[in-house]
Amino acid sequence: MLLLLRSILLALLLIVVTILGLLLCIVRPFHRNNVHFTAKVFSSVAPLLGLKVVHRGRYQSESTPAVYVSNHQNNFDLFTHTGSVPRGTVSMGKKSLKWIPFFGQLYWLTGNILIDRANRSRAVKTLHQAADKIRQSKLSVWIFPEGTRSRGRGLLPFKTGAFHTAIQAGVPIIPVVASDQQSINMNRRNNGMVIVETMEPICTKSYSKDQVRELAEEVYRRMQQRLQELNAEVLSLTETKGATA
Repeated sequence: MLLLLRSILLALLLIVVTILGLLLCIVRPFHRNNVHFTAKVFSSVAPLLGLKVVHRGRYQSESTPAVYVSNHQNNFDLFTHTGSVPRGTVSMGKKSLKWIPFFGQLYWLTGNILIDRANRSRAVKTLHQAADKIRQSKLSVWIFPEGTRSRGRGLLPFKTGAFHTAIQAGVPIIPVVASDQQSINMNRRNNGMVIVETMEPICTKSYSKDQVRELAEEVYRRMQQRLQELNAEVLSLTETKGATA
């Protein structure tokens, strides 16, 4: 019963949010803060899922662009990660997203970048355009370097596109790590806590284009370690709460 009720409410909310978002984007298409505002609205839905989402860390101002890289777990990212998306930030997603009714049009009109991963030359061109946008418009870009949802398989190996873009644009990499959310059950009243932490920036100025893989591995190492620490923290808090209940 809870699953059905949540599914209906979630569907209605997403329709309303998408319509309102489209109206906003029609008034000011591709505005630098469209993604931030729509992301905040999506993040406000988390309590409906029985989730407490804790957002930590703010190390970069809007006037100082960066490439944000985050772990990508499942569709619930839409309600957990989004609360940490800063102003002046757009995301990079696969080109096929634009064919999703309403959501795809919203994703495009908010100013996000669509990349054709099936065509290497087009994908490389898109990454170059993203670097130009970072430099010229002072925009930050949010990228999921795993390239796909991990679905409980831990942190997957990183593709190098995000790191090429950061080095080319001369901006820092800022890792964003969300604790495990694979146990979220739509039919369960309380789905516990997810911590989303924006880590300290990693300077890319000392890296050349030949050291992209080295940079990716360093960021991966830091994110992997922090993911394990956040998972342990959530587990500890959950056990403590259960013991005192």
